[in-house]
Amino acid sequence: MITLEANYSKKIGLPGYSSHQFSVTLRTEITDLSKVHDESARLYQELQKAVDTSIQEVGFLPGENNNGNGKHTNGSNSPSNGNGQHTNGKDVWGCSDKQRDLIVKIVDEHKLDKADIEKLAQDRFSKGVKALNKLEASGLIDELLEKHGGKQNGRSRFQKAGGR
Repeated sequence: MITLEANYSKKIGLPGYSSHQFSVTLRTEITDLSKVHDESARLYQELQKAVDTSIQEVGFLPGENNNGNGKHTNGSNSPSNGNGQHTNGKDVWGCSDKQRDLIVKIVDEHKLDKADIEKLAQDRFSKGVKALNKLEASGLIDELLEKHGGKQNGRSRFQKAGGR
């Protein structure tokens, strides 16, 4: 008798430096060693389906008293930019100021079509560029640097923002 144990786990980043993770482990017994490959493939499919179905429910997020996009009003009518600073009517971005500046710099320096960058953000994150949180903005920056950043002496021409 052979015991086969399989685990599938997935962790997803969420706004406000939050994340959630879900994991499922299955154990089965098989008697024929030649069935290990087929049984492990079946277990993987079952585990992936179970985790992917379950992890779609976000559940509690820190700062549940926000306006739904991760930005708190901090007791005033002036929204925060996610760094605890009031924006006083300026454009509100969900990412850090450094990430915003880097995204704008890449778009400007490479004369990229802002509509194309918006579409890229929508395709990747189902939201516009300004609504991206820090983790999502980091992913967008990585992609922009890969496609448009260029390299000099093996290093990127741009410093990555947001602690990356």
